[in-house]
Amino acid sequence: MLEILSLIRSDGDPNWCRSVPNWDRGPWLETLLGYRRARGNARPRIISSHLPVQLFPRAFFGSRAKV
Repeated sequence: MLEILSLIRSDGDPNWCRSVPNWDRGPWLETLLGYRRARGNARPRIISSHLPVQLFPRAFFGSRAKV
């Protein structure tokens, strides 16, 4: 899924996918390092997570984020 979303974000250009590691393109929200990377990424952001939906912040449900 991360590869597909990365290609969509880069308008189908695979160079970004090949040159930027997975953990920089779609950092894990559960880790402090991933959270910091995600906040520093340009919008629209790709964020990875395995958290159950019950543990997501309430603000997430009022946002325009796509799941």
